[in-house]
Amino acid sequence: MKYARTLVIILSALAAAPAAFAAGSMGGMDMKGMETKPSAGSQQAPHPVAATIMKLDAKAGKVTLKHGPIANLGMSAMTMAFPVKDRASLKDFKEGDSVLATFDTVDGKPTIVDMRRP
Repeated sequence: MKYARTLVIILSALAAAPAAFAAGSMGGMDMKGMETKPSAGSQQAPHPVAATIMKLDAKAGKVTLKHGPIANLGMSAMTMAFPVKDRASLKDFKEGDSVLATFDTVDGKPTIVDMRRP
């Protein structure tokens, strides 16, 4: 038991050492004018997501999809209604269709920017 406790203390100290070393090594650096916001390139690009059309409302320009995770929007798999950027494209689809939908934020809202058959 005494050895296990000593081992835990040593491992904790070793785990903290790199962080302490890194923090101490930046002390003499001038950080003025350094950009601290994440770069635009760090955001994930939109990718097609497999989905099934559960409900289609062409008049309102909305589609309810049962979809997989949407990485670029940080959304997990769920069923949700989305506005469609191109309402005219809805005439090519019906409820129950399997689609590949690409999502992005338009006017602050998650929006389907492209939808096609797989």
